[in-house]
Amino acid sequence: MASRGRASGEPNDGTLTGMSDRAKVRDIYEGRVVHLTVEEITLPNGHRMEIEIIRHPGASAVVPLTAEGDVILVRQYRHAVGGYIYEVPAGKLDKGEPPEVCAARELTEEAGVVAGRLMHLASIVTTPGFTDEVIHLYLAEDLTPAATAHEPDEVMTLLRRPLGETVAMIARGEITDGKSICALFLAERTVRERASR
Repeated sequence: MASRGRASGEPNDGTLTGMSDRAKVRDIYEGRVVHLTVEEITLPNGHRMEIEIIRHPGASAVVPLTAEGDVILVRQYRHAVGGYIYEVPAGKLDKGEPPEVCAARELTEEAGVVAGRLMHLASIVTTPGFTDEVIHLYLAEDLTPAATAHEPDEVMTLLRRPLGETVAMIARGEITDGKSICALFLAERTVRERASR
């Protein structure tokens, strides 16, 4: 177990400790997607504690918007939440992969389209209480058809809904996935602001 004491002369300036000092980090589990650590930190108020952190490589999520104003949604089986949910296409960053490259890859693999234009909407932290995961959100336009490449563990179907209807689906509780909610609201705002110019 990591020592809870502070080494002699170690500053207590409220910065995270253990990020580079491996003696203050315990690796618990490293899998395909997540890396769980227990880290000894000093909070900005000087309080020292151990926290559990899930380290994640990050991801990209993309709103595919057709020329007709429809969004291509994914209805995907997610075992962790007990069934199917609606999402925008998304996926984990490969090591060293730029977020826009990941977004373009997932767009083709999951939705079966290639974007002529890919616009960065925002980057969000998902649950900062226990993970460093950042998801980069994009709007994809000028779409052309391509072949999907679903993995065996991706149980999904595609459906098209008008952008405004996806916002209504959020309000009705039919879209509950956080990254998709953020991405769809930002896409709708972008399109609305563009139309008002």
